[in-house]
Amino acid sequence: MSGLVRQLCLMAAAATCALATTGCGDASSARANSASVTVVASTDVWGDIAATVGGRRVNVSSLVTSPDQDPHTYTASARDELAVSKADVVVQNGGGYDDFMRQLVAAAKADPTVIDAVDVSGLTAHGGEPNEHVWYDLHAAEKVARAMAAAFGKVDPTHAADYASNARSFDSVIDRLIRRESVLKRQVEGVGVAVTEPVPLYMLDAIGVADETPVAFSRAVEEGGDVSVATLDTTLGLLTGHRVAALVVNEQTADPFTERVKAAATAAGVPIVGVTETLPDDVHYPAWMARNLDHLDTALSPR
Repeated sequence: MSGLVRQLCLMAAAATCALATTGCGDASSARANSASVTVVASTDVWGDIAATVGGRRVNVSSLVTSPDQDPHTYTASARDELAVSKADVVVQNGGGYDDFMRQLVAAAKADPTVIDAVDVSGLTAHGGEPNEHVWYDLHAAEKVARAMAAAFGKVDPTHAADYASNARSFDSVIDRLIRRESVLKRQVEGVGVAVTEPVPLYMLDAIGVADETPVAFSRAVEEGGDVSVATLDTTLGLLTGHRVAALVVNEQTADPFTERVKAAATAAGVPIVGVTETLPDDVHYPAWMARNLDHLDTALSPR
C-alpha cells in the first residue's frame, strides 16, 4: 500500500462518524441532535466532502446515492422536500446536472445557504462545451470544500476555526493527488483516448491526455440520444485502428452504443478504464480519485 493510499485511508477513517449519516433520513436521533449544521447535498460526492469538512458537528444527507440513480432525471420525493426545508446549507452541483435541487430550494419555505459547485469552481466550459462534471477537477473540489467551511462557519461561528482546519486537511490530501497528476502528465502527455461520455474530461485534461472522441458521439450517449452511423463508425475506427491508447467508459451508462465501443476495444486489445458519477461503495472522495488515477496510470503509462 502506497503512502498516499495509507493517508487517504486514515482520512477516510476519521470521517467515518460524520459519513455514517449520509443518505437522506438515515441519521440517528442522537447524532442529529448533536449536529450544529444540517446539510443536504444533491449527490453523495458532495455529501462525502461536506461530511469531511464538517466532521461531527455537521449532519449530512445526500439525495442521489446509488449508481442506479441518474441526477439528470432524478425525481425528488416528499422526503427530499422536507430535508431541504430543514437544511441550513444545500450543496448542489449546478450546471444543469441536478436541476431537481434548484427546484427543491425554490419550493422550500426556508432560506438555506446554497453552494453551487459549478459556480464555485469557475469552470464554465470545456473545449467550447459546458461540462458540469466538475468533481473530476481536483482544484474545483478544493474550492468547494473551502466554500463549505465558510458556510458552516457562518451557521456555527463557535466552530468556524474547526471547519476551516478540516478544509485545510482536505486540501493537503487533494494537493498530493494534484502533484500526482503532474507526475503522470509527464509520462502520458499527448496520448489519445476515447470516452463514452465527458464525465472524466477534467481529469484527463489535467494529465495531458487528448480526447479523440467525436463530440457528437459522447454528447449523444450522455443525453440518451441516437448516434449516427457515420459518427459511430468514426468512433469505432479509433479503437479498431489503434488510434487511441484506452477507452474511458462511464460504468453507470448502459446503451447499445456504449456496448458497441466496449466490444470494439476488447476485440482490439485496447484497455478499458471505468469511471463513475457517484461514489463507489465504502470509498471516500480522495481515495476514489486516487483509484481513478491508478487505473489511468495502468492503462496509459509506458511499461
